[in-house]
Order: sequence, then structure tokens, then C-alpha cells
Amino acid sequence: MLKQYLDRAKEIIGERTASEIAHDNAVVDALNSGLPIEAALSLAAKQHPNEALQWDSGNINDIAAHYDYLKQHEQIMKKLQMKNRK
Repeated sequence: MLKQYLDRAKEIIGERTASEIAHDNAVVDALNSGLPIEAALSLAAKQHPNEALQWDSGNINDIAAHYDYLKQHEQIMKKLQMKNRK
């Protein structure tokens, strides 16, 4: 079951460069601090301008869903890491 989850997560997230991962992490961190998706994207764009996403009212919901998935995935991975340490 874990392998299936990890395989599916890899499909959804896809291959990312170190710079893309840093940008995505900045967005997730901003979301975790309570910022709305638009503010989180703007903050991440300032920190990682080469990875800044172009968004508008037509695609913001899809982008928000993607980052919500990344946020949940990060939480799951942290829980798994804690379990493996015990």
C-alpha cells in the first residue's frame, strides 16, 4: 500500500529540479503559516523568481489543489519518517 501511494505521489508531483522543489516548499510553508494561495505564490515568487508561476482566476483553483496535495503529502511523509525512527 505504501509503495502504491509513493508511486502515485511521484506521478502527481512529477520530476522537479532542486529550484522547483525550493519554490514548492516556499509555497507550502506560506500556506502552513495561514496565507491564502495567492499570497503564498507571491511570496515564493519573490524568493524564487525563476520558478514563479503565472496564475489567474482561470487556473488558481487547479494550482491551489496541487499545493494542497503537496501540503498533505509533506505531512504524510513526516509521519512516516517519525514512525520509522521508533
